[in-house]
Amino acid sequence: MSPTLMRAAKARAAERGESLKDLVNRAVAHELGVPSASRVKVGRIVLPLIGRESVPEILVTNEDIAAAFDAEDVERYRAR
Repeated sequence: MSPTLMRAAKARAAERGESLKDLVNRAVAHELGVPSASRVKVGRIVLPLIGRESVPEILVTNEDIAAAFDAEDVERYRAR
């Protein structure tokens, strides 16, 4: 493989977030018409994965958090 081709292949693999080995395996499989077991990262995942419409909104205030900590402390000290 020529140095220019190798640089281009490394750059393409990096752009796709895959190894050079995976890129070469996929390219050879494509050339031979054989399905490849590609592990290419397709894109970024945007969180949350569950749609916002299907999940009820939960509002937690600072007072709610403080009360939860206080209740946890009371339970902890009662157990002693």
